[in-house]
Amino acid sequence: MTVALIDSGLGLLPTSAWLRRLRPELDLLLSMDPDGAPWGPKPAQWVVDRVVAAADRAVGLGAEVVVLPCNTASVTALDHVRTHLGDSIPVIGTVPAIKPAAAVSRSVAIWATAATTASAYQADLIARFGNGSDVVGVACHGLADAIDLGDTDRIAAAVDAAVASTPDSCDAVVLGCTHYPLVADLITERLPAGVTLFDSARAVAAQTLRRIDALGRDVGGGGTVSVLVSGRPGALPASAGVYADGRELVVPVRGVEDSPMRRVEDSRMRGVEDSRMR
Repeated sequence: MTVALIDSGLGLLPTSAWLRRLRPELDLLLSMDPDGAPWGPKPAQWVVDRVVAAADRAVGLGAEVVVLPCNTASVTALDHVRTHLGDSIPVIGTVPAIKPAAAVSRSVAIWATAATTASAYQADLIARFGNGSDVVGVACHGLADAIDLGDTDRIAAAVDAAVASTPDSCDAVVLGCTHYPLVADLITERLPAGVTLFDSARAVAAQTLRRIDALGRDVGGGGTVSVLVSGRPGALPASAGVYADGRELVVPVRGVEDSPMRRVEDSRMRGVEDSRMR
């Protein structure tokens, strides 16, 4: 069975890695969009059209399940993709792990892009899942772009700026952009001791597997990985090799050719299910 994961850039790697670790026989189709990135500042209809087209292309190439490991895509286009593909193709979205963080922490910071931090969507999530905790948004200016570029100096500068903007009282940080887990070790290193990171990649992968199992189909595969680059057969960018996940992927992945992928779990990261993943 082939699972397609759609994101503008490297944010699809953490969820892809969890899927590989939990169900290595699955075939993965990684659909990136460097030509259109970043999606966050784009008009909503543009994002909808872009993501729906990517999903349609993936299904045409044999994908039986579609995952949107991207907050912008999930918020803007998830319902449209589900409507377009119909009930026979499960579509799983992503949301920040606010609910589990607020369940155990009284002061929570949500690190996200500037657009997400200022959005009504994030404000609504805080209102729904904040659980009475003090929840503050922290705009991580340029961090996702720096991660896509693999620019370690810019990544470090963006992380340091986010740390400086995070209230000292916070004992939990929610990684509200799917790119950020790729630099979780650096974030942990720069944050004060005792701050827990929360990330939704594992929960999205687990929900994807539940949806796959509910289909009652043969899920066997070759454990292969294919890459689409703005709709064209391609490969993961060289910048993927900056990260532990990328170093596991970048050598074996060769465009639409089949190859295995694996990842070592970061046991410090936590995940959460959310109704938008269903």
